[in-house]
Amino acid sequence: MMRKVAKNSPNFEVTCPCCNAVLKIDAAMQAVIAHTAAVKPRMFADMEDAARAMKEQDTRRESIFRQSVEAQKHASELLEKKFQEAVKKAKESPDTGKPIRDFDLD
Repeated sequence: MMRKVAKNSPNFEVTCPCCNAVLKIDAAMQAVIAHTAAVKPRMFADMEDAARAMKEQDTRRESIFRQSVEAQKHASELLEKKFQEAVKKAKESPDTGKPIRDFDLD
């Protein structure tokens, strides 16, 4: 539903709730006539802070990689132990012949 607005209505400004941009609106035309983008804050105050953050990320990434390598080493050891246990169990209970199937019992 379109509202009728007086031709002499002044322009007004609205701040976008999502991005904090300022929109200048012409009431008579019901249209945005100007847009001013919000100023984004700097992520780092200076290059030293940015370099420090990069080094921290590198250290964290290296730590995660080492943990995954260690987990992989332990995973292979665990699989080897499971395999040895299965071989031991198979030797203790030798194969007794052909397995009985469900329809053989009918």
